[in-house]
Amino acid sequence: MKKHNILLPVLLVFGLMMAACATPPVEEMDRAHDAVIRAESDPNAVNYAGHLLTLARDALTRMQSEADARRFDAARNFAAEAINLAERAITEGGIGAARARAEAENLLDILSAPLAETTNAVNAARQAGNLDLDFDALSGDLDLARRSYNNGRQSFVENNYNDAITLGNNARAILSDINGRLNNAAQLVVRK
Repeated sequence: MKKHNILLPVLLVFGLMMAACATPPVEEMDRAHDAVIRAESDPNAVNYAGHLLTLARDALTRMQSEADARRFDAARNFAAEAINLAERAITEGGIGAARARAEAENLLDILSAPLAETTNAVNAARQAGNLDLDFDALSGDLDLARRSYNNGRQSFVENNYNDAITLGNNARAILSDINGRLNNAAQLVVRK
């Protein structure tokens, strides 16, 4: 009788453990879905940590596949992975947005001086009258650089930092081209 008294609780505990392993990890799976939805709703995560969101979605897919195949331990592991990746996407998205904001702000602040200097250089070259340049084209390019710069400022105000950076770099490239043409024309006059 004593053997049965000891054996019965051991079997009962073993049976409960097996039953626990045989049930889907519904709570963990729900938390994983919620975490990924939260990350997908975070614009910084979407814009600056998209690779982590992709990995989190993949973990959700694998989690569901494992749950459907009744491999609940694996499903539980993929749920934890999805949660971790979604949380990292939110964190890294915030960090990425802060970096992009700083880069955009710095770029746009730095561009105001070259924009004014290039405008002055074009006006001085026009007044000099001895440079072989298409001033209409230079003025058009200068206007394009100003528009790009102003649109970059607007994108910055609207928290579209990547667009602000792209527009700022575009303005910088146009200004560089204008200055290159001015320098080349000035060197030709000096050589004559």
